[in-house]
Amino acid sequence: MDLFEIAGLPLHPLIVHAVVVLVPLTALALVLGSLFPAVRRRLGIVTPIAALLVLALIPVTVLAGEALAQQVGPVPAVVRHAELGRMLWPWTAAMFLVAVAQWCWHRFGAPGRGTRVILAVLAIVSAAGSTIMVVLIGEAGARAVWGG
Repeated sequence: MDLFEIAGLPLHPLIVHAVVVLVPLTALALVLGSLFPAVRRRLGIVTPIAALLVLALIPVTVLAGEALAQQVGPVPAVVRHAELGRMLWPWTAAMFLVAVAQWCWHRFGAPGRGTRVILAVLAIVSAAGSTIMVVLIGEAGARAVWGG
């Protein structure tokens, strides 16, 4: 049994859908939580946990993609997709760090206006970067599979 297969199907296209859904949802929760205190209070620890889940899914998805790429061979579109895929982890790591900092700061301390603004800017940048990367990676993956 291959570690990167489930019932004979490659794991990569199966788990990539979780990343495609969870990254933008986590990004949205992070940005809304940074801009609206009521949203932040309502979501609580959910945003950092979602960001941690995304952070854990990225390496598994990349490894499964690399295993699939070995089966497919060195197709230029697949190589491009893989290069972009490896660029997602730093963005999601930043999103996770901002989510944890935001949650801790508002849970255990009273951040000043400057800190709130900095956290909001970092949340927007990391969320936008993560979401843009998912779109670029997905587009490259679609081209690798369907041509174009």
